[in-house]
Amino acid sequence: MAASMACQAAVRGLRAASTKQLLLSRNKLARVSPRRWLNLQEYQSKKLMQDSGVTVQRFFVADTASEALEAAKRLKAKEIVLKAQILAGGRGKGLFDSGLKGGVHLTKDPAVVGELAGKMLGYNLTTKQTPKEGVKVKTVMVAEALDISRETYFAILMDRSCNGPVMVGSPQGGVDIEEVAATTPELIFKEVIDIFEGVRDDQALRMAANLGFKGPLERQAADQIKRLYDLFLKVDATQVEVNPLGETPEGQVVCFDAKINFDDNAEFRQKAVFAMDDTAESDPTETEAAKYDLKYIGLDGNIACFVNGAGLAMATCDIIDLHGGKPANFLDLGGGVKENQVYAAFKLLTADPKVEAILVNIFGGIVNCAIIANGITKACRELELKVPLVVRLEGTNVNEAKRILSESGLPITSASDLDDAARKAVAAIARK
Repeated sequence: MAASMACQAAVRGLRAASTKQLLLSRNKLARVSPRRWLNLQEYQSKKLMQDSGVTVQRFFVADTASEALEAAKRLKAKEIVLKAQILAGGRGKGLFDSGLKGGVHLTKDPAVVGELAGKMLGYNLTTKQTPKEGVKVKTVMVAEALDISRETYFAILMDRSCNGPVMVGSPQGGVDIEEVAATTPELIFKEVIDIFEGVRDDQALRMAANLGFKGPLERQAADQIKRLYDLFLKVDATQVEVNPLGETPEGQVVCFDAKINFDDNAEFRQKAVFAMDDTAESDPTETEAAKYDLKYIGLDGNIACFVNGAGLAMATCDIIDLHGGKPANFLDLGGGVKENQVYAAFKLLTADPKVEAILVNIFGGIVNCAIIANGITKACRELELKVPLVVRLEGTNVNEAKRILSESGLPITSASDLDDAARKAVAAIARK
């Protein structure tokens, strides 16, 4: 039972699919575009861990080949690992437009670090997760390479079923946690953390033992686990995932690689952390939308979806697809919407050359439909909207909203329900 619950936690929490991933799989639309939340480079995550007393490899960051060479000399390490710093995964098997293969290299010669950095910095690195043109590398991390005698998996995450944080670990590290959960669920261990008590000594030691640490390493691993929980609280994380949490032949427990997710609602008190956000690899439209507290996701169709709520967005995309159309994107207004946000939303949607029609689908609970209607009419007039617009409004102040739209004199097509709206949006493109 415990293994089953842990398995569920691992699969649900550690690799929780984003709204965009769901849309991509359900509508079979393929477009590479980063998710719009706080993005930190590897070295930034390592620095946060280091500042909390978590053991990581010694490292330096360099922006030029000469800085990388100097960093390699300063490390005085037996072996050095040079890593290109981009957000996309698959760096090790990537290809630079300089001709260099791989964004991760090991060497014992500091001089080689300078040469390799010269072929990384300023060049585009293409991996399976980047756009076709790749991503320009502006920074490299020069770190001490350590041998790993054993790899484990450890994570702390927020779990709704437990109403708080949980620890999830496995002695099988360095591999996909879903694969471990699916094939050997008995190797997934879970500890529920009391948010008021924190991680107790017995919990940390039990998790360390379950991860396979023995002798003095068990206490050392337990200490690292408690420090990782301190970091989890300190930065308002929703997830701290270490894969692998390894042990070295010299008897040291080290966090070799980590992924940290943050609670966006804590930005007001985590200004230093959020200031590190790297938007260079993000879709410019998603970044612009975030300025207005809008959630934008780009897809490959031609019908723009303007909604409030991720669930409604997915339903809207599905019904458009059902009626033979393809969503170009969706834009989520959220709850406390204002007219200027509606205007900004239309400006973003109409800037996309693929958009041939716009479908507005609003269910007004906490959203006032009249505010939406006023924002729509203002946007249509000032932006001189040239594509068909289908609007379905329901909920708070909907009669006033419908009056505003009908008396506007604008070519806005009203819909009675979502199915009707989708049919009309698809038909509007067919008539063009």
